[in-house]
Amino acid sequence: MGNKDTDITDRRKPPGKLNKKAYEKELKRLQAELVDMQQWVVETGARVVIIMEGRDAAGKGSAIKRITQYLNPRSARIEALPAPNSREQGQWYFQRYVEKLPTAGEIVIFDRSWYNRAGVERVMGFCTSQEYRRFLHQAPIFERLLVEDGILLRKYWFSVSDEEQVARFQSRLEDPLRRWKLSPMDLQSITRWEDYSRAKDEMFIHTDIPSAPWYTVESEDKKRSRINVISHLLSTIPYERIDRPLPEIPQRPTSDNGYARPPRAEFHYVPDVASRLVEKKAKKKR
Repeated sequence: MGNKDTDITDRRKPPGKLNKKAYEKELKRLQAELVDMQQWVVETGARVVIIMEGRDAAGKGSAIKRITQYLNPRSARIEALPAPNSREQGQWYFQRYVEKLPTAGEIVIFDRSWYNRAGVERVMGFCTSQEYRRFLHQAPIFERLLVEDGILLRKYWFSVSDEEQVARFQSRLEDPLRRWKLSPMDLQSITRWEDYSRAKDEMFIHTDIPSAPWYTVESEDKKRSRINVISHLLSTIPYERIDRPLPEIPQRPTSDNGYARPPRAEFHYVPDVASRLVEKKAKKKR
């Protein structure tokens, strides 16, 4: 049996898989609350930053997808920054992240964040020891400044065991729709499991501060982790439901100038491929 994830020393096995019907019902309820929360953010001019970090294949992406599924993308966006270019490499490390911070009325979710320096950059040797130590010193200061300025900052670490991580990598390998999620860097997280564990432990020691604490999300069961992280997020944002009058849909006025649509033959329509599915279903019923 493989080594357990050292992210949590007293890891407890969740009480069985979450029932699909119960999960979907609760997820919809929580997503409706997220819509209410976003409305409050927009109306009050609040600024929300959500950091999603954790093991590769720990379920961050799927959780982000469920959080943003019904939110208005005009005021809720996901930031997943690529490797810095030559110009960005000459900047203060936090500079390109500052540019992505929310303005009044916005929610920003960082799918990976400035904590790349404490994780993959540290383990893979993409930064110097001096740069790493400087980050551990500056990150808490940077985050205190964000919080002092009124930003609602939430930091989540998704934790998964090594056995489950390997199983999810294998599942991605067998699924042509998800193979793009696998990269050589991801697979290095298997052979460098303990290195990543030590890096995470040291990161928590320096950056788990009262004004911006880390919240660990047990992610052996993805459905359970999505419910838990959304529920926790909603419980920590002091939002109130804002009732807005529903607009009335007006009656379409009758045409009084004799307008008629041009003949269909004058337009280029995409082929009705979907009709084949209807025909195929009708044939099966015969």
